[in-house]
Amino acid sequence: MSIKVGYLGPEGTFTEQAAKKWADQSLEKPAQLFPVSNIPQLVHNVCDGEFVYGVLPVENSIEGTVNLTVDTLIKAKAVIIGEVITEIEHCLVLKKGASHKIQVVFSHPQALAQCYDYLSREFAGVNLVQVASTAEAARMVAEGPPGWAAVCSKHAAMSYGLDILAAGIQDYLENKTRFLVIGKNIAPPSGFDKTSLVIALPQNRPGGLYRVLKEFADAEINLTKIESRPTKKELGEYLFWIDCEGHIEDDKLKKVLKQLSTQAALLTILGSYPRAHGGAKL
Repeated sequence: MSIKVGYLGPEGTFTEQAAKKWADQSLEKPAQLFPVSNIPQLVHNVCDGEFVYGVLPVENSIEGTVNLTVDTLIKAKAVIIGEVITEIEHCLVLKKGASHKIQVVFSHPQALAQCYDYLSREFAGVNLVQVASTAEAARMVAEGPPGWAAVCSKHAAMSYGLDILAAGIQDYLENKTRFLVIGKNIAPPSGFDKTSLVIALPQNRPGGLYRVLKEFADAEINLTKIESRPTKKELGEYLFWIDCEGHIEDDKLKKVLKQLSTQAALLTILGSYPRAHGGAKL
């Protein structure tokens, strides 16, 4: 029996590629992939058991954090059980047989931003239109007039029968996106793990965040990410998303989390999971 895995769709997105990559590396049984139109719905579907796992983007090396993913996971009952990092190559695509006189370029806002220098240089004055995903942009071009173009992946171009006018148009060659895999249960230790957590300080006072970070430093636990997000309750109040090396069952990290629980107004473990390229199959 196959394992149901949801991903941020539609078909042809970079998230679909990440989901296939993770499933091939991490699942012992074959995966059946299902596209979902938005991040909150995908997380909801995993929490309700419609999918065993879900795959969604969380940060890009050029454009930074996908805030909707972070904000949704902070308040969700799902936990992070894995991650996958993929290289992102953007292409400019046209309908087959179309002229190269481009009037409008469609894509996801992050893709347009990642290709800003190229588009500004080669297509100054051309209208750039934001759509829900790179795959949706490819679909629109396939169904639209010859003057439409899209920024999308090679996979999306092939899926929708489009010609590639230019490949590798992203502003930085080392363009990578990190995707999170969510499920309902904490993953077991793999020996090469990462833990994500959210912490809120009891009050906004000098040195509060320093005391939190000092606990990790004293235990010689490396932090791989720290980011503040508004609580959405009061201006100037923030939660802190922290990624650190190690699993919550590791003695060192377990002691740090126990100590932090006495200092924090909120401490939520979002997941302990194998770092990209590590861990046994599920």
